[in-house]
Amino acid sequence: MKLYWSPRSPFVRKVMVCAHELGLSDRIEKVYALVAMTRTNPEVMKVNPIGRIPALVTGEGIVLYDSRVICEYLDSVYGGSRLFPGETPQRWDALRRLALGDGMLETLVLWRSEQSRPAGERSPATLAAFEQKAASALAALENDAATRELDIGDIAIGCALGYLDFRYARLGWRAQAPRAAAWFETFNARPSMQQTLPYEE
Repeated sequence: MKLYWSPRSPFVRKVMVCAHELGLSDRIEKVYALVAMTRTNPEVMKVNPIGRIPALVTGEGIVLYDSRVICEYLDSVYGGSRLFPGETPQRWDALRRLALGDGMLETLVLWRSEQSRPAGERSPATLAAFEQKAASALAALENDAATRELDIGDIAIGCALGYLDFRYARLGWRAQAPRAAAWFETFNARPSMQQTLPYEE
């Protein structure tokens, strides 16, 4: 399998955490791909028409995107639906937390993009809205922090909190969410998280 990949992308990290948890990391060939909000990557657009990563090309030549679809494919084909529970209350809880983690990540990525614009072009209202949304998501994670059997919701939330450390360390989020911080300390020690730490290439 080929995964279009960057060490900075939290959505790529989510896929790789799943791969490590499922014992598949050595079966994935990582293809470095630089993407950005403000420019296109023709090579990536050949496999994902909207030009985003991650994108996965399976051994059979099937192309899959985005991270949720790729994670569910890996879990369904190789993991026995271990990370995506079956049609039970646990499934809906896992998918709800997946949506919360992914939504927080999308907000943080867009917030960073707006912050990266030239000072005169930034929208104060947009920046304030992103900050409020991120704080609201963090408050929801604080209320939801709990130890449970590992699922895709935990992975998405762990990657979101890891992205806060990577891009927003100045926020000091742990003081705002001590229960989530305690959960993350344990979760972040997993080999799958330590082997996928983000970095600037």
